[in-house]
Amino acid sequence: MDRRSLLLAAPALALARQASALPPAKLEFPRDHGAHPAFRTEWWYITGQARSGEREFGFQVTFFRSRVDGTQSMRSRFAAKQLVFAHAALTDVSGRKLWHDQRIAREGFEVALAVEGDTRVRLHDWSLQRQASGTYAASIPAGDFALELQCAPTQPLLLQGRDGLSRKGPLPQEASYYYSQPQLAVSGALTLQRQRFAVAGKAWLDHEWSEELLDPQAVGWDWLGMNLDDGSALTAFRLRKADGSALWDGGSFRAAQGSTYISSPGESVFSPQRRWTSPLSGAVYPVEWIVRTPADFYTVKAVVDNQELDSRASTGSIYWEGLSDLFDGNGKRVGRGYLEMTGYSQRMRL
Repeated sequence: MDRRSLLLAAPALALARQASALPPAKLEFPRDHGAHPAFRTEWWYITGQARSGEREFGFQVTFFRSRVDGTQSMRSRFAAKQLVFAHAALTDVSGRKLWHDQRIAREGFEVALAVEGDTRVRLHDWSLQRQASGTYAASIPAGDFALELQCAPTQPLLLQGRDGLSRKGPLPQEASYYYSQPQLAVSGALTLQRQRFAVAGKAWLDHEWSEELLDPQAVGWDWLGMNLDDGSALTAFRLRKADGSALWDGGSFRAAQGSTYISSPGESVFSPQRRWTSPLSGAVYPVEWIVRTPADFYTVKAVVDNQELDSRASTGSIYWEGLSDLFDGNGKRVGRGYLEMTGYSQRMRL
């Protein structure tokens, strides 16, 4: 195409790209707790901390649903139209060790499902279900550990972005529908190497679905979700270019009293302070950050350095996701939650 033709076509191309942008929508519950199979990518993501006496643990349970575009017109009930993935991880703080497991299957035949209307996802004998009370029940009998946890809401839902529509890049279509449930009260039990622990703690749930999320320039992201000790909730993220600079950023801060501030682009700044090199992948991860947000200048420190997850057998990626402490601008520990870093081993693909 010559330059003149390209200039003439540019407005039409811009309109085509704009047309694919996600529209603002009023999220409705419990409907939007459930699956959205018309969208390409979706996940339900619970991270938390749990204590049993003097033992401390971090845990992560994630179910992914992915639409397979090439099979949507197929009539066969055997066609893999939707894939369901699941990751689970347990950090033993005193043992300084991460335990991880993963699964994948096509949806159907009672093997894997992601139900519309309310949260009910299952993959073989792993499941996450929202009960009538609003409590999330996670049952994860993994290889070297097991989780049987109840995560009960103590606060209203937190709609991220603009009433639940969260931009993830400079283009309008680079967005997701996204809400969080901070300050979940955790109870139940976990089993590690055949030893059972009754536990209690706090957790955070994210539910996000999108058609197109990552800009072509983005290699990955840095994200944190922190439950503060006073009942506040902090979210901060950035999409990262190959040179380490920020392509896009955002986040939110909800005070314990309920007032919420949604960050504008440029207000969440991540500055790495200390790095750790993975002996598995060779990736170098910042395991300590200073994160500037409209609420405060925070320091985020990994509780255990080696919390890298090798999920190449399911989602095809290696990433870091782990229990971390949050310190305020005066150096006081004010909360704990999860830090996630992707795209350090290889470009993240969704």
